Amino acid sequence: MDTESLWPSLGGDDSAPPRQTAERISIPPSQAERNNQPTISAAAPGSTQSAQAPQQVAAVSTPLAPQPTGTVVGQKVEQLRGELDRLRGQLVDQNGRLQQMRQVTTQNAQRYHGTVAAITARLQLGTTPGNPILVNQWNAAQGELDNVSNGIAGMNTLANEIAANSSLANYVLEASRAAFGLTGAVDEDHRQLALLEDETNRAVVLIDRLLSEVNEDVARQTAYIANERSNLTTLAAAIKNGELHGSSLMARAYAVATPPMAFSTSATPRSGFNAGGRTPLVVIRFDRPDVPYEQALYTAVSKTLEARPNASFDLVGVMPASADASAVALNQSRMKKHTNDVLKALIDMGMPASRVSLASSNSNAATSNEVHVYIR
Repeated sequence: MDTESLWPSLGGDDSAPPRQTAERISIPPSQAERNNQPTISAAAPGSTQSAQAPQQVAAVSTPLAPQPTGTVVGQKVEQLRGELDRLRGQLVDQNGRLQQMRQVTTQNAQRYHGTVAAITARLQLGTTPGNPILVNQWNAAQGELDNVSNGIAGMNTLANEIAANSSLANYVLEASRAAFGLTGAVDEDHRQLALLEDETNRAVVLIDRLLSEVNEDVARQTAYIANERSNLTTLAAAIKNGELHGSSLMARAYAVATPPMAFSTSATPRSGFNAGGRTPLVVIRFDRPDVPYEQALYTAVSKTLEARPNASFDLVGVMPASADASAVALNQSRMKKHTNDVLKALIDMGMPASRVSLASSNSNAATSNEVHVYIR
């Protein structure tokens, strides 16, 4: 059965002719029953919902109250119809709140992406490190993203309220079915019970559809927030350096579902690293102050993750071999700082810390402290 044909859209035209509801009994419907049929309406033209946007859940108008029959069963029908009308009102209100939440979320996301686009364009052209204008824009973008995140909490609350409607719908449905077994009913009572059961079944479908859309919105927005927070972290590192790196490495790192092997990232690198014949992906030589290695490191790691999304990395601090104990101690201290600086740069670029391990080694060929990056 096409559920869309049973429920008119909110804000639609109510001029379409009524559609006859299936009967439980063979007696022709009365005039009161025909007056109680819900009307079908098409979606309003020029609706703001795009083809890609989540479909707005339809709602049904409340039919006219049936004529009382004066029987016990008729009184039960009136009671149950009152409960159903209350359920309908709650669903209409919840549907309206969902559409309002979507509209607010869209506006917040548009402002967020507009601010991020302005920052990216300025970094693309080149700017000074730590430009205060870009810092203020970054703070504004973070505030807009927080507004989007706050909307997720409201959607979770709405989902709980919609799920609670199922209990009321099940009560009305079971009570209307049980009323068929009561004695002292007239034919009109059974016709009204049949209508009540059909309308309640439609309400159950509407509850399921509305709850499904809310849950999908929550899952989609949660993933969106996590990804954009990672991108903001990477953007903050780019503003600090005054040059654009690119999108967060986390998106590439989590491109596959298989979890990678986790490695320790303690502040003290393990010694005695064995490269096993591997060629380092990147060699960073700290032979002068303020070595600008971030962009080259980002480019090499991002290209690796494009080819191997589940790749992990070893950061190896290499120091020159020396027989002087004081020189060895000084080089060890510097090597530890340089290795941790490279690790922090990778994390700022969005690389999960669980995919990076630290190690240290000596080399007779090294003339200064170096950090080698290996693919594991």
